[in-house]
Amino acid sequence: MPEQTASQSTGKPILFHPLVYLEDGDGVTIGRADIDSYAIFPPDGAQLVRWLEAGATADEAARRYRDTYGESADVEDVLAALEELGFTRTEDEAPTETAPLRWQRLGRAMFSPYAWFCYAALMLTAVVLTVRSPSLLPRSHDLVFSSYYSLVNLTLLVAVTPLIALHEIFHALAGRRLGIRSRVSMSYRFYFLVVETALDGLVAVPRRKRYLPILAGMLADVLVLCALVVLADLLGGAGNHPSLAGRVCLGVAFATFTRLLWQFFFYLRTDIYVLITTVLGSVDLHSVALRTLRNHANRLLGRRDRVVDLSTAHPVDLKAARWYSWLVLVGYTISLSTTLFALLPVFVHMFLSSVARFTSGEASSLRLLDSVAFLILLLTQTLLPLWIALRDRARRRAQFTHVTT
Repeated sequence: MPEQTASQSTGKPILFHPLVYLEDGDGVTIGRADIDSYAIFPPDGAQLVRWLEAGATADEAARRYRDTYGESADVEDVLAALEELGFTRTEDEAPTETAPLRWQRLGRAMFSPYAWFCYAALMLTAVVLTVRSPSLLPRSHDLVFSSYYSLVNLTLLVAVTPLIALHEIFHALAGRRLGIRSRVSMSYRFYFLVVETALDGLVAVPRRKRYLPILAGMLADVLVLCALVVLADLLGGAGNHPSLAGRVCLGVAFATFTRLLWQFFFYLRTDIYVLITTVLGSVDLHSVALRTLRNHANRLLGRRDRVVDLSTAHPVDLKAARWYSWLVLVGYTISLSTTLFALLPVFVHMFLSSVARFTSGEASSLRLLDSVAFLILLLTQTLLPLWIALRDRARRRAQFTHVTT
């Protein structure tokens, strides 16, 4: 006997997995937290789902809907959508039980009042030290803390990688304290390799509670930056003859500072972008802003035939795109300026110095080996984002071919 699905069993109550509801603006978010499956329903549609979950049959729910709203509802379509989202279950399927999240208590401790007091004390200490000794302010030349460039590259790589992980851990812990699951993925945007923490469950919590999980990564970067400045002072990183350990701290601190700047590269859909869209309640601000920017450029160049109609875009996105599209340009400007005037001169200097060692005839074998290692590392770090881009493009083409065939 074939298994009966929710959409077929309209004559008896529909069985559901535990669902969460959140009224936000003109819609109601309904979701299943254990699998991070969420959808936004209109208020009347959400009420229909509530009746069904409470035990009403499809016919009873349709009658209640007609009596309440004065029109008919296509309950069959609603049931099909609920089944596709994984909200319903069969008689043979037990309702899921959401297991307690790991690290939830740690998340609460990391953002407790006592923790915030410690964070504020660390930031204040760093500010006082930099005012007293301006040489503790991280600068781009602090990246070259040794004449062995492969050592510089490896040190930054070894130090920065766990700090990137810490950024994502803060995101995850800030979400876990609210009972939200998370997952981490790696991708690229523009010419940057990025690591992202997905907190899909944020859509099911009140908007004011979403801000801390969104900004927690930047908080981690600020704390790391302040801690490195304090550590550099303790290790003798200030003055005319700073210690190697102090210079390393300032080099890593500058790398951390550039990661903070990256949050203002709005075209990358950074943490600040997510914050803006959360505050505004937008749907797809990034795409609408890019199309708005292209329309501005096409009008300026007299290419009216290439102007795209945006009338179908969400009204919130359309209104915000009028000013956010210019922030996208600001983001490009900041990112290119950071690369051209801060990072590129440092790496060009190290690259040219490494190549010059092979032609000078005066470099020691150790220096030559250092140059070879540095050039290999530099090439690898340059090609890795390109490889990821090509891999993702090939996957999208394969998926498209599979769908069309």
